[in-house]
Amino acid sequence: MNSLKDLENAASGTQVDLSRFLGWVSFNEQGLVPAIAQDHATGAVLMLAWMNREAIEQTLTTGRVVYFSRSRQALWRKGDTSGNTQGLVSLRFDCDADAILLSVNQLGPACHTDRTHCFYLDVRGDSVVVDGEPVS
Repeated sequence: MNSLKDLENAASGTQVDLSRFLGWVSFNEQGLVPAIAQDHATGAVLMLAWMNREAIEQTLTTGRVVYFSRSRQALWRKGDTSGNTQGLVSLRFDCDADAILLSVNQLGPACHTDRTHCFYLDVRGDSVVVDGEPVS
């Protein structure tokens, strides 16, 4: 396998070295790729964040999800300050290797607003409604 294109028609079970594959990931100009966290137990979409190569590697090495904070320009280990950690169950790339889907065991709320997930602003007709209360 020499490229992502080679994987399009590859048989199930075909393997590519992770380091090689990460070279094929479509990181943006800042070296980031969007990562969606999904609760492993419920299937609920929890949040969207960003990962760089180092965040991906640390997540896979430690089993605890690490993101890249665009505002702080630094790695951000989910739960270091809040205690609301994400344990990695699986990490998948989409077909273009330009998005990540993380299946996680979420401990505590996923959102910094103390809600279970970040997608609580619900468009209803011509209004946006807050759907859900903070956990604490």
